[in-house]
Amino acid sequence: MHTIEPLAWYGALIGLFIAIALILKKINPVYSLFLGAILGAVIRVLAAGVLAGVMMESGAAETIAQAIVRKMWESKAILALALATMIITAVGVFIPVAVLIVAPIALSVGNKMGISKLALLLALSGGGKAGNIISPNPNTIAAANGFHLNLSDVMIAGFIPAVFGLIITVVVASMLKNKGIMVSGEEAAAAYGTQSAKNDKTYPTLGKAIVAPAVAVILLMINPIGSIFHISALTAFKLDAMYVLPIAGIVGLIAMGQKHKVIAYTASGLEKMTATVLILIGAGAIAGLIAASNLSAQVVQLINVMGISGTFLAPISGILMAAATASTSTGTILATGTFGNAIATIVIARR
Repeated sequence: MHTIEPLAWYGALIGLFIAIALILKKINPVYSLFLGAILGAVIRVLAAGVLAGVMMESGAAETIAQAIVRKMWESKAILALALATMIITAVGVFIPVAVLIVAPIALSVGNKMGISKLALLLALSGGGKAGNIISPNPNTIAAANGFHLNLSDVMIAGFIPAVFGLIITVVVASMLKNKGIMVSGEEAAAAYGTQSAKNDKTYPTLGKAIVAPAVAVILLMINPIGSIFHISALTAFKLDAMYVLPIAGIVGLIAMGQKHKVIAYTASGLEKMTATVLILIGAGAIAGLIAASNLSAQVVQLINVMGISGTFLAPISGILMAAATASTSTGTILATGTFGNAIATIVIARR
């Protein structure tokens, strides 16, 4: 079992400095302290944007997707498409972007193999969600911060659920492959044209494309591996995602021979994180309001009355909050902020 790690000292200092600066600007101290705490966590999300920008803008994500589908699509088309979307999402690419990357390939494969659009869409979206569970994205970062855990611990814990998510996606999509509207020849030709235009772009080789995610995973997993196998040297080697993810992105760019594009790709990744950051800040305010209420106590009481195991509190709270806000990131923040103590209490009680 991994021990709960406190927020790194530099994270606390960053939040503290922001709060002090706001107070000196004559902003209400309460709001200053609140914003300092939120923005200290937001910086970690922006760090993930650096790796995401590198993977998307350099073409590394598309290289990985094409390699997976090329190896498997003749015999296991739906699995190949779901797995490709899962993997490129798992390395930090956002789900909508991952779907757009794989979609042209999916339409071409669907037309050739006779797979419906419904099954293709389910394969891509389900694969993306499975990858999202184990990727260094705002959702896992929010969950890690909410329960004061290392990001790598959350990613490891999500591996088995991600595999089950992939399996269920493939099974259900396979059952629906003959249901609904099929991909027409014109749509496949248009998709092929789009893919051909993409192929004119210079993409990195697969070996170079996986450098950035491989570096990130290796560095983030050093401490958890040490804890699992009781290797004190590795356990003492603590690295934070706040600087690991940007370092991995830069190393990946150097490996791909595109180090001169560091600023451009980093700026692109940070720009794509802007909306998420604003959501996180807003969600933090709402989480404080909900946490001050007795909503969590009411939900726990309802679960007890219905005879549902307390183990289901975590997924139920996540589903409720995400459905209410139409955002997985916001839902994660609200669920951890509102139900975190109740979930932790149930876990301790079971031990």
